[in-house]
Amino acid sequence: MIVVAGEALIDLVPQGAGALVGLQPALGGGPYNTAVALGRLGSPTAFCSRVSSDAFGEALLNGLREAGIDVSSVQRGAEPTTLAVASIGADGSASYSFYVEGTADRLFTAPAQLPDETRAVSFGTCSLVLEPGASAYEELMRTAAAQGVFTTLDPNIRAGLIPDADAYRARFKSWLPSVALLKLSEEDALWLGGTPREWLASGPAAVVITQGGDGLTAFTRDGSAHSVPGEEVEVVDTIGAGDTVNAALLHGLAARDALSPAALADLGPEGWTDLLRFAARAAAITCSRAGAEPPYASELTA
Repeated sequence: MIVVAGEALIDLVPQGAGALVGLQPALGGGPYNTAVALGRLGSPTAFCSRVSSDAFGEALLNGLREAGIDVSSVQRGAEPTTLAVASIGADGSASYSFYVEGTADRLFTAPAQLPDETRAVSFGTCSLVLEPGASAYEELMRTAAAQGVFTTLDPNIRAGLIPDADAYRARFKSWLPSVALLKLSEEDALWLGGTPREWLASGPAAVVITQGGDGLTAFTRDGSAHSVPGEEVEVVDTIGAGDTVNAALLHGLAARDALSPAALADLGPEGWTDLLRFAARAAAITCSRAGAEPPYASELTA
């Protein structure tokens, strides 16, 4: 089982142009999207978070169940659901403003243990920024890594939520010894101010950088870099594209029995190329439709 730990929220997606255009609620949150994508790809997946008992929270849980996700590790609370108001650029790129004060996912507490069958845990996005939950997710990350569980991190930077950029960058570096696979966008890498080689030296066995339509590149500890181009597609929006990459990488690694640092080192050029192409194809399908709608396994094998 792959466990995805992090926030579930509601994206409010504009249905046209202008500041006062109608907003369509959509299920979202980077970790949430990653979990749904994993479920649709057919990977046994559990979600670990705190979700509101309000109507939005019920809809989020139903979305997880429909994707076949185990929700037994989800904590519930009467606090409201986090809202993210999306803004879609001319190229389909999405930016967000957040309503997070007093919301349920901020009050997450680290579980006493993960499911016995856990092979990997995925972390990222707002859940590692907003306290007090951020410290609880950090505790879970360090505990899982210490127990030999394969860990992945997608910081998925939302700069508007980070009050002290330098403090966050220092905290990010402190996580790296507990991370087996680091995945981040080109924009996130620039914001963080480091390089794949620097990050690899701190702990991860591999770093994957997404470059939008230009594709993906994986950097490994042996000094290799493996790149694939992006898949050509008519972009509706990019919501959930990076989350789909997270899921595709984890799904592909699980299928290869490669959820360990040693196995990552043994993938080789052909293995990395196949894995990255699979991730690029999955992300392209997500970009071809509105909102975070990752593909099903059947769409990638047709």
